[in-house]
Amino acid sequence: MTYHAKSEFLHVMMERGYLADCTDLQSLDDALIEGPVTAYIGYDATAASLHVGHLLNIMMLRWFQKTGNRPITLMGGGTTKVGDPSFRSEERPLLTPEAIQSNIDGMQQVFARYLDYSEGKAKMLNNAEWLDNLNYLEFLRDIGRHFSVNRMLSFESVKSRLDREQSLSFLEFNYMILQAYDFLELYRRYDCRLQMGGSDQWGNIINGIDLTRRVLDGEIFGLTSPLLTTSDGRKMGKSAGGAVWLNGAMLSPYEFWQFWRNTTDADVGRFLKLYTELPVEECDRLGALSGSEINAAKIILANEVTTLLHGAEAAASAEATAREVFEQGGAGGDLEVATISADVLGAGLSVVQLLVQTGIAPSGKEAKRLIAEGGLKLNNESVSDPQFAIDTALIGNGLKVSVGKKKHRMVQVG
Repeated sequence: MTYHAKSEFLHVMMERGYLADCTDLQSLDDALIEGPVTAYIGYDATAASLHVGHLLNIMMLRWFQKTGNRPITLMGGGTTKVGDPSFRSEERPLLTPEAIQSNIDGMQQVFARYLDYSEGKAKMLNNAEWLDNLNYLEFLRDIGRHFSVNRMLSFESVKSRLDREQSLSFLEFNYMILQAYDFLELYRRYDCRLQMGGSDQWGNIINGIDLTRRVLDGEIFGLTSPLLTTSDGRKMGKSAGGAVWLNGAMLSPYEFWQFWRNTTDADVGRFLKLYTELPVEECDRLGALSGSEINAAKIILANEVTTLLHGAEAAASAEATAREVFEQGGAGGDLEVATISADVLGAGLSVVQLLVQTGIAPSGKEAKRLIAEGGLKLNNESVSDPQFAIDTALIGNGLKVSVGKKKHRMVQVG
């Protein structure tokens, strides 16, 4: 993109890699210069915690506030009752109102770490406030008449589902109308002129812009971020153990820190720009390091991201724990956490099977060879018996598994 932004917010978005698309870059830039502007991102309450996949857009809201604007985090207390069908192969399970509220309570804890809600500097709203009491006939007459079913069917998020001949319920089809109505209400109530989201939300955002222009003749904008994958093709936010949650009760600060410490070399510079507030020049310098030096950059990445979410003390503690666990006894290789299910342990697990399941050895034969050569240590104690049994008590809060000086895992029960 060759556009040169004049506003600080758009300059940050483009320089650091947050921007995928915008409905009218020039006009939004002008509005931001006149500023301040109010913007929102919506979050449906489908789980008890947000995960790393949400973090990029949370950082966008943080930068939006840091550059002098007003962010809104919109909790989907209403829309969660319907479920967003975008790019999904099947309908979401319906949640009870109590489960939705419980999830919202868990999600709110995270936003308080990234945004300043004091004195109305940021707002946290719930779309149930205006969606729960809608009169259906009035809504159809006043809002529904502005939507073209033909156009809604053309959006890629819906079209991809229909092309695969997968059912799309009338309930789900209404989701697009409700999200569009959110934008209209936020513009009417709070002069909110910008909706941001992942690029999978483009169709929903466009619907909201069209509706608001038709009903209130308002000049509003949409801006999307790229859907991130890691350099090796994995969806950002997923690990071998499942989702990387942002709530400390669901994923410890140490495990969160480890997730970032295990970043692939090729992603370090990009992730520093997106998930930390370090200067771009420093992100580029650290990302260009190679060999053993890139490990120092990964530690900086892990510390910076963990500090934003859990605080500096938690980040320092995680780094200290990692050094203690992996560096005592001459461990100098990459850090990686592996999770073993309690069911597997209950069925009986030998140390050979442990080496295979944690990825240290590609096969049982190779695991036995490594053990025979005398290179295996469990919590820095040598083990030479391939039939040695691994149980829950041994793993405890974490079992350090080392083969030689460069292959290490922190094994946990999950």
